[in-house]
Amino acid sequence: MDDDHAPDPASAHDGRDETPLERLDRNWDELLQELRVVQTGVQILAGFLLTLPFQQRFTQIEDVNRVVFLVAFALAVVATAFLVAPVSAHRLLFRKGEKAALVALANRCARVGLVALALAVSAVAFVIFDVVADTGVAVAAAGASLLLFAVNWLVLPLGMLSRDKR
Repeated sequence: MDDDHAPDPASAHDGRDETPLERLDRNWDELLQELRVVQTGVQILAGFLLTLPFQQRFTQIEDVNRVVFLVAFALAVVATAFLVAPVSAHRLLFRKGEKAALVALANRCARVGLVALALAVSAVAFVIFDVVADTGVAVAAAGASLLLFAVNWLVLPLGMLSRDKR
């Protein structure tokens, strides 16, 4: 399926014998399953981050870590909002004949939510490594986590796409 558009039945060469509506239903179901997996992790992360400011030692962290923590929390909120948005959109558009638009919206929301999640986790890694070790190690840990996300969530899938087109 194209990133932001409904699938074109004429270009569907995946061997499935399904109508355009059946394809949209399948795409929607696949997206929902992916979102279920990711939402749990984001909600756990956001819940964990919600508790930190109320811990006794939180007042002792350096200002830079306080700022990075706030950025991480904001990114977790953004990730939550974007990863839950398709469910809200579905409720609003239910039985309105907008499945193609809904699938396209959910795809975009999932992508934005995943980017926000990767950035949030990397920011959390920075804070933890800075508190436990030092700033140099924290920068390396945050950079390594960003690299890990980029490779696993972007480079490897796009590499598979390139290989399939050969």
